[in-house]
Amino acid sequence: MTKYLHTMIRVTDPDATIDFLRLIGLEETRRMESEKGRFTLIFMSAPGQEDVAEVELTYNWPAEDGSEPETYTGGRNFGHLAFRVDDIYATCQRIMDAGHIVHRPPRDGHMAFVKTPDGISIELLQDGHLEPAEPWASMENTGSW
Repeated sequence: MTKYLHTMIRVTDPDATIDFLRLIGLEETRRMESEKGRFTLIFMSAPGQEDVAEVELTYNWPAEDGSEPETYTGGRNFGHLAFRVDDIYATCQRIMDAGHIVHRPPRDGHMAFVKTPDGISIELLQDGHLEPAEPWASMENTGSW
């Protein structure tokens, strides 16, 4: 089974984006802030669509050193599509067997990133929990995702 989870976009002004998405009927469903990673994730969906089809707003905080904040050009503000899968190891193996690259292997048994032939990043998330397993646990990242 595969379940569509969310689409991620990077934003430079979370409040302005939230206000805009509210105009089309979306509501904030949850928020996560990471002091260590210096980012905020804000999930929004249409009423009743929580955990069915969400938009993830990713706000990367300005650098601590006061340098200019990150800007996004050339589609970099679009992050990835996300899907929950029954067995992340089997899914990644099928992708590799078909000649594609697993750019961020599921070292933790939970998350992986792959790309479509056109370079669109896809996040795969394990439904439930799998223990880390080889060869995945030792695999390095390849390229970007």
